[in-house]
Amino acid sequence: MPNSELMAIGAFAQRSGLTSSALRFYADFGLLPPADVDPATGYRSYGVHQLERAVTLRRLREIAMPLAGVAAVLGAGAEEAARLLDEHVARIEGDAAVARQRAAAIKVTLGGDAPGSLIAVLKGPVLAEAVEQVLTATATPTPTPTPTPTATATATGPTHDPASAVLAGLHIEASDEAVALTATDRYRLSTRTLVPVRTGERTWAGTVDGADLRNAVADVRRSALVRVEAVPHGIWLRMSGREDRHCRVLPEEYPDHRSLLASLGEATTRATIAKGALLRALEEHPGDRPVLRLTDHGLRVQAPDDELSGILLPAAVTGEDLRIRFEMTTLYAAVSTAIGPDVMLDLRGPLQPVTIRSADRGDLTTLTMPVTFDH
Repeated sequence: MPNSELMAIGAFAQRSGLTSSALRFYADFGLLPPADVDPATGYRSYGVHQLERAVTLRRLREIAMPLAGVAAVLGAGAEEAARLLDEHVARIEGDAAVARQRAAAIKVTLGGDAPGSLIAVLKGPVLAEAVEQVLTATATPTPTPTPTPTATATATGPTHDPASAVLAGLHIEASDEAVALTATDRYRLSTRTLVPVRTGERTWAGTVDGADLRNAVADVRRSALVRVEAVPHGIWLRMSGREDRHCRVLPEEYPDHRSLLASLGEATTRATIAKGALLRALEEHPGDRPVLRLTDHGLRVQAPDDELSGILLPAAVTGEDLRIRFEMTTLYAAVSTAIGPDVMLDLRGPLQPVTIRSADRGDLTTLTMPVTFDH
């Protein structure tokens, strides 16, 4: 290689962002050997063509990728390298979640491991199912501008407030009779009421971190009974024969969902339909914003610009004829989590919240906002 294309190690270090000692280390490891080594002095020189590899190496190390992983990425094609990067980031996120959960548990026990106040004792499989069902209504990180059901009854599309962690949590309210689980992204609201095996020592309400609960669900499902205890800044899920799980309580104030539920008007249209049939029709719908047309002939799933086609489903419809439009992801999730083979839809017009619940079990209720036809 011509000397004009070689750089001294100091110059190469400055241009690549790596220190000279790091370059020596990566050379010894085989990741970035110098282009030339002076046999008399041992002085190392690097080629201009090595800069791109050196910068990529530095950036990989900046995201804490181990040396073996760096070697694999640098030796892979673009598609395989992208897959390896995704796997590395997923591991980091998983480790961070575990660290946060363990750190929160350590904070609780620093002052002693005294038991907390009993919230309730619940059947593990039932609690796990309820948590998974209700958490489908939590916010996602991607925002889209729209009014919200907790603020207004008119909507143009789903909304999420990425700055508000409370919208990714599960609100728990425990009384001397029941435990209510609620989640909302301000566009959709889901709530389920559980009857405890044993009630708590006092009423309790708090919003629990959704990620912590998801991480605990597998253990909860495998436990016959789960004792839920409240401690400062969190709750304990205590399970016989398994490690207790600590979940953080979020400090932000939860949206006033009770006022929303209390303010709902009477349904002007009600439809009872087979859950499976409705889900299949939504799956076959070609668009992302299906229209439901409800008449005394049944329920038709159709495109917004085609009122004559679509899939007509048998349904028991009472009240006013109605044409209403939804986001596919929102409607599908609300229907799929309903309990039992049939779902009941209580509708209050094309721009009002729709209540979706089991036709024979009302302990899981989902409130879903439609979208306007000019969305």
